[in-house]
Amino acid sequence: MKRRLESVLEKNRSNFHSVVDFNAGTDKILRLNFTEANTAITDELVKDTSKFSQYINSRLSAAKARYGVGGYNEDRILYKRSEHFNGEEKRSIHLGIDIWGAAGSKVYIPIGGTVHSFAFNNNFGDYGATIILQHQLDTIVFHTLYGHVSLNDLTPLQKGKYISRGEILAHIGEPAENGDWPPHLHFQVIEDMRIKEGDYPGVCSISEREKYLLNCPDPDLILNMMKHAE
Repeated sequence: MKRRLESVLEKNRSNFHSVVDFNAGTDKILRLNFTEANTAITDELVKDTSKFSQYINSRLSAAKARYGVGGYNEDRILYKRSEHFNGEEKRSIHLGIDIWGAAGSKVYIPIGGTVHSFAFNNNFGDYGATIILQHQLDTIVFHTLYGHVSLNDLTPLQKGKYISRGEILAHIGEPAENGDWPPHLHFQVIEDMRIKEGDYPGVCSISEREKYLLNCPDPDLILNMMKHAE
């Protein structure tokens, strides 16, 4: 059974502004798989940001794709690259959708909202520069998280500042400012921030999968990109 937030997002799906520049008629999107089924994803590859970036770029180039997308509810093997994802139980379930593309690519607001919080989460493998917005739609309050953006994009932000639908919020960041990842945007929908500010888990453990997925519905309800992915 759908939760209220999912139903509201589904109802308004056609009204959201694109989060990145994308023309469904001319731009190709490549679906990227980072589960253990992808045997090209070795420990050596993911621990070397330069090699990992080359892998992403070569896949996009070969497919003549503008972006690579995917990852929601995916059990990934990427997170062996960083101690940041270790603990009593390792975290591997991805809670957002990643949009892999060129550093500097513009990131837009899909629906008007206020700045909830922002931070520079500068651990290796973390979000790097991170922005979280708060929205209200049909009386439902929810949040969107933008991870791995440019550090300069945090400078003009203030908590509570209203940003309109379609405005430029940020740009996809370089590895030096995005947690040392190949350039991409991590986009996540969060219903309850649970008092967190400037950060919220984008990856959870297998045992906590159900709990986190209930609080983080499919971001493609806003992105509307996965149906175009090949």
